[in-house]
Amino acid sequence: MDTEELLKKVKRIELKTRALTNNVFAGEYRSAFKGRGMSFAEVREYQPGDDVRDIDWNVTARTNRPHIKVYEEERELTVMLLIDVSGSLVFGSGESSQRDVITEIAATLAFSAAQNNDKVGAIFFSDQVELFIPPKKGRKHVLYIIRELLNFKPQSRRTDISVGLEHLMRALSRRSIAFLLSDFLDSKDYSQQLRMVAHRHDLVAVRIYDNRLVRLPNVGLLQVADAETGHVELLDSSSEKVRLWYERHWKKAKKHLEETFKKSGVGLASLATNEDYIEGLKRLMQSR
Repeated sequence: MDTEELLKKVKRIELKTRALTNNVFAGEYRSAFKGRGMSFAEVREYQPGDDVRDIDWNVTARTNRPHIKVYEEERELTVMLLIDVSGSLVFGSGESSQRDVITEIAATLAFSAAQNNDKVGAIFFSDQVELFIPPKKGRKHVLYIIRELLNFKPQSRRTDISVGLEHLMRALSRRSIAFLLSDFLDSKDYSQQLRMVAHRHDLVAVRIYDNRLVRLPNVGLLQVADAETGHVELLDSSSEKVRLWYERHWKKAKKHLEETFKKSGVGLASLATNEDYIEGLKRLMQSR
């Protein structure tokens, strides 16, 4: 992708996702993720209905009128985007690939964080950490993350979820909000890393999948290639037995994934590429 094309694509994503953030999603983000605590803001005169426990007795004695301490939420948070950039995400049967949708979701979350003056960082991972972007504030930093995601070419096409999770543990000692964005096509067990990250950070997982992967269409012989290993196999999709086997395999993998996250205490949203991902994100936030 040349520079001019990249900048146009970044601008299109910014316009779309910032509008969604401002008009649709901002309230859900702010409600779902609270600040670290309360900090002292000012002292003002007592008003009927104020909590008497907040009375500032020193000021009250000095002025001979009751005053209370006013506190405000410490809003600043750190948001980390753990983004799967492995080969399987390039698949797309419609207008958008899984990676396209992940890019838009990441942009929406990043602009939501920036709008609330939160820091945003990112970890791009395959079966290795491909890129670490330390958290910073501001629109320019969000645009930098989007540019990198649009134009990034990973060194590996394979997936290892535990690699991204372990790097987050090493990179950030203070509590953060972490969004794990992937199709979760990883046969390895990463449940221990999930539990460890969820213990220290506020971890939320978003699974993106193409609806065409749920069941095989009846179109005869299909040449199926694994985008991560390169392995090619022929499937006879005209066979009802083969289609049923494939569908059972998908459902079994889906159930195992959901159980893994439930046992680890991590929220999981599954979104198809042809779905309205904003509605899916809103449901996820509202369930917290």
